[in-house]
Amino acid sequence: MTTLPRSMWVLTVLLTLGWGLNWPLMKLALADIPVWTFRGLCVASGAIGLFVIARAGGLVIRVPTGQWSRVAVTAVANVTMWNVLIGYGLLLLPSGRTAILAYTMPLWTVLLSRFVLHEKLTRRRVLGVSLGMAGMALLLADEFAAMEAAPIGAALALGAAFSWAVGTVLMRRYPTDLPTTSFTAWQLLIGGVPIMVGALILEWGEWRPIGVGAAIGLGYNMLFVFIFCYWAWYKIATTVPATMAALSTLMIPIVGLFSGMLILGERPQWQEYAALVLVIAALATVLVPPKQAAG
Repeated sequence: MTTLPRSMWVLTVLLTLGWGLNWPLMKLALADIPVWTFRGLCVASGAIGLFVIARAGGLVIRVPTGQWSRVAVTAVANVTMWNVLIGYGLLLLPSGRTAILAYTMPLWTVLLSRFVLHEKLTRRRVLGVSLGMAGMALLLADEFAAMEAAPIGAALALGAAFSWAVGTVLMRRYPTDLPTTSFTAWQLLIGGVPIMVGALILEWGEWRPIGVGAAIGLGYNMLFVFIFCYWAWYKIATTVPATMAALSTLMIPIVGLFSGMLILGERPQWQEYAALVLVIAALATVLVPPKQAAG
C-alpha cells in the first residue's frame, strides 16, 4: 500500500475538520472545566455512545480471549496519556501552538514504525514527513520565546504526541479481532477509567457552573469528537500502515490554527499560509499515487 485508499478519504476529511475545529473549543471548555473532569466526561460519553451503537448494530463486543492486554496497553497510550498530557498542555500554551506540537506525532510514528513494525522508509514517506515537519517548524518559528516561558506545556504536548505515536504503532503490531466500533469503545472505557477516577479524587471540590463557551466545547466533544472522530481515527489507524495513518493527520493542526483565528479572533500571518502549502504537499505523498514506469 503506497497511498491512502480512496475509501479512507472521506473519513480523513471529516476527521481533519472535526479534530481541527476542536482545538479552540477545547480551550474554551478548559477555561471553566478542570482537565480531569472534562476528559472524564468526554471518554465516558464516547464509550457509552459507541457501545450503544455496537449493540444496536449487532456487532461483536466481547474482547477475544488472550487479547485483553493489548487492548489495555494501547488504551493507556492512546486515551489515558494523550488526554491528560494534552489537557494540561492546553492550559499552559495557546491552542494552535499546542496542536502543532501534538502533531509532531507523524515524526515519532515514522521512527517507531521503522524499528517496531519494520516498515520501509520509502522516499515518499520520508518526503512527506520532512515536508510536514517543515510546516510545523515554520509555525513554531516565532513561538520559541513563548515555549521557553512555558517549557512544561511544550514538554506535555510533545509527550502526548509521543504517547499517541506509541499507541498507533502498537495497534498495528498487536491487532485486536474486534470491529472498529467495539474496539474504539473498549479503548475509551479502559483508557478512560483512570481519568474518571482522577477526576473524582483530584477535582471533587473544583466543580462549578460553566459558561456558554465551555458548554459548547463540552457538548461538541461528548457528542461528536469522542464518538465519531475517535471511531474514524481508529478505522484509519487499523486499516493502513502506521506511517501513512500518521501523515494523514497533518492537516488537523492547520485547521486548528485557522479555526482558532475564527473562534478566538486571532489573525493569520504569512507563516500560516506557507505552512499550509507545505502540509498540503506532505499530504500529497500519501494521497497521490506514484507514476507507474512505462513499458
